[in-house]
Amino acid sequence: MSRRIESQNVSISCPPEKVYVFLSNFDHFESVLPEQVTNWKSTGDSCSFEVKGMATIGFRITNRTPYSKISMLGEGKLPFGFTLDTYIVGNGPMNCQVQLVIESDMNPFIATMAEKPLQSFIEMIVSRLKMEMEK
Repeated sequence: MSRRIESQNVSISCPPEKVYVFLSNFDHFESVLPEQVTNWKSTGDSCSFEVKGMATIGFRITNRTPYSKISMLGEGKLPFGFTLDTYIVGNGPMNCQVQLVIESDMNPFIATMAEKPLQSFIEMIVSRLKMEMEK
């Protein structure tokens, strides 16, 4: 069964191009990840990491639409497949809205355990992204 988990839309006071360039390269991501993330590895287009108490998770960027969307595919030994899309909407030259959306094929049993931590994870990323971009 397909599940959709959406972060809040976060308003960031910087050009959408700056957010896009930052998020288009996993080498920049470590600064926006929560403290629970360990063993961070990045090659620019892909990354892997561990979340304390969970499995090793990986992402690979599969599509970039300049200044508006970045699509990532989850990789690794996970009990379900998923994608993570980042949507960037410009609101003028110095402001944009950013939202993260996870689409997954979790079964109902796994969903009861995974949805809340995944929701918290993407909320923390957009919150930290806002702080990083507005420095």
